[in-house]
Amino acid sequence: MAQTGQPAVRQIAAVQRAIAVLDALAEARRELGTNEISRLTGINASTVSRLLATLHSAGLVRYVNSTGRYRLGIRLIQLGNAARDSLDIRQLARPHLEALSKITGETATLSIPGEHEAMTLDFVQSPLSVRSVAEIGRPSVPHATAAGKIFLAYGGSLPDGPLVAYTDRTITDRRVLAVEVERARERGWAQAVGEREDDLNAIAAPVLDNSGRLVAILGIQGPAVRFNPRSMRAAVEPLLERCALIASAL
Repeated sequence: MAQTGQPAVRQIAAVQRAIAVLDALAEARRELGTNEISRLTGINASTVSRLLATLHSAGLVRYVNSTGRYRLGIRLIQLGNAARDSLDIRQLARPHLEALSKITGETATLSIPGEHEAMTLDFVQSPLSVRSVAEIGRPSVPHATAAGKIFLAYGGSLPDGPLVAYTDRTITDRRVLAVEVERARERGWAQAVGEREDDLNAIAAPVLDNSGRLVAILGIQGPAVRFNPRSMRAAVEPLLERCALIASAL
């Protein structure tokens, strides 16, 4: 069959009914009997019974002997984990980076946490002629960048030794940094004002999975003369919204 570049559109009625049964069990969040599922889905009970038998054989639903009812099966967890692992976070985040850059007029970045620091994985450049230049693969210095502070706030650690001062505003006192990191954790976003480069300001926020683990960091950065504290505060809300959308997709 010739490839069209689009997903197939013709559907199979039996599969649609099986999906309806799974949806009913998921929405109920409890065990359901055959007649209950029939009532909730509008599918006759004999058909529901056959669908349940098929889904049970595949491990997608589980029969509870003590009640004679059904609940979702563990196979769905395995499938969900496989789907999650196959997601490309860069592909998932790209439209949100584009949206953030368009909304703010600044450069939007995607970073991923590593062992000792976060690293830039992707970015969308500001459309303006005067702009912050991002670089794929560049590490986010934990104590001197917004993304780095998010990295620390969600489980990252600082290297031993003195903290390097990149500018006059770089935080080099570990106690002061600890307060800044705790503040970032409490409010859900961090900022860096001329701390890695004199004329560069940035904000960043975490993308967390459903267990609270840091998966990625979204950031917005721009020249200090334009991306000033007022502009940074205005960009926080769309930044947090985009992080939440990516997290929900994960």
